[in-house]
Amino acid sequence: MSAQKIGFIGAGKMATALAKGVINSGFAATEDLLASDSFADSRVAFEKQTGSQTTENNLDVLKAADVVILAVKPQVLGDVLTELSKEATAEHLFVSIVAGAQLETLQQAIPVSRHVRVMPNTPAIVQLGAAGFSCGAKATSDDATFVQEMLETVGLALNVPEHLLDVVTGLSGSGPAYVFEMIEALSDGAVLMGLPRTAATQLAAQTLLGAAKMVLETGQHPGALKDAVTSPGGTTIAGLHQLERGGLRGVLMNAVQAATEKSKELGKKS
Repeated sequence: MSAQKIGFIGAGKMATALAKGVINSGFAATEDLLASDSFADSRVAFEKQTGSQTTENNLDVLKAADVVILAVKPQVLGDVLTELSKEATAEHLFVSIVAGAQLETLQQAIPVSRHVRVMPNTPAIVQLGAAGFSCGAKATSDDATFVQEMLETVGLALNVPEHLLDVVTGLSGSGPAYVFEMIEALSDGAVLMGLPRTAATQLAAQTLLGAAKMVLETGQHPGALKDAVTSPGGTTIAGLHQLERGGLRGVLMNAVQAATEKSKELGKKS
């Protein structure tokens, strides 16, 4: 169990998911967490789902926590950083999951503290997230280990250079939407061929989940796993032929590229 007190500035869905993960895994105890939010509904939901306390006051969280998770909307981050900078210390580690908030911005706003920037994704809500994180200049190796272990309570977490977080955004940040599209399309195909919608969607979703788990647990290249399913002259190669004709692989590569470029563009604006 972590000896650190963890605070959340913002008690929305992602903050709640991470709080549930650290509690359910035993990484931190319920009483070691505190969250602040200006919206009463968010505070009530956080308390109900985690059992931890909440407050309206951001500085209450700062005073109580060693590690402060910044989980606010990008448009209010500037005001929040200004408020926190008045009482932040060198003992504080700030972990930002705010979209587009660069380490330089965090470090300039609160130069006395250490900072880590995280790009999470929405499946963290069901403890199957895929996150990338980058450490600021003052962050230590212990900070990196702490953040990785904390994020791994809700899925996979990889330490990457900050300039690659835009790629993480294009891949795992936006990726769930691509997968939802694939699940819907596979389900539509099965409905076209006569399978009821509920069964079609369940089978499509479970198929993608199972295939993904095979990649992660076997360590085999996806191409090798694909070949193991593909018999000469069989059903799978016939379906794969249609995917190749439709340019599926190129389309998905283009999607990641487009989302990455958009992330870079938004980062410059922010």
